[in-house]
Amino acid sequence: MDSYIKIDGWRTNIRFSSAHVIPEYEKCGRIHGHTYAIHLKIEGIKDEKGIIIDFSIIKSILKEIANDLDHHILIPGKSDSIEIHENKKQIILHSLKKEYILPKEDCRILPISSTSAENLSSYILEEIIKKIDLNANIYSIEVGVDEGYGQGAFVLKKF
Repeated sequence: MDSYIKIDGWRTNIRFSSAHVIPEYEKCGRIHGHTYAIHLKIEGIKDEKGIIIDFSIIKSILKEIANDLDHHILIPGKSDSIEIHENKKQIILHSLKKEYILPKEDCRILPISSTSAENLSSYILEEIIKKIDLNANIYSIEVGVDEGYGQGAFVLKKF
C-alpha cells in the first residue's frame, strides 16, 4: 500500500531567514529578505517496520540545509543577470547597474539561476537526494519553500 510522510516547516521549525535579490523583477531587484519554511512530502511503500523513512533522519537533513542557508545572502551562481566577482574576503555583485560589496562569509553562492522560491525548492530537493539513501520503497519526493506564511513554491521528483 502506498503511503506518504509529510513535514510542515512552519510547525516543525524548519526555517531560515535569508536575503536575496532577483534582478528579473523590479521590486525584487533590491536586496531584501524573507523568513522561509521548508516543507517535505515523501511517497512510497512502508518497509517491514512500517515506515517509509525515519522522521528523525529526514528532519535532521532538512535542519542542516536550513542552518546552512540561515542568515546568509543567497546568490544565484548561474544567473545571467548578476555578475559575481570573488576575492578572499569579499563577494562583489553587479546587478541592475548597482554594485554590492559583501563579506564572503555572509554569502552562499548556490548552483541555481535565480533565488526564487521555485529554484530554492529545486536546490533543496537536490541536496536532500545527495544526503539520503534512496531505497526502492521511495517513489517521489516533493519539497516546498515558503517565503512567508502561505506563499511558496513546490517541486516534485519521481523515482
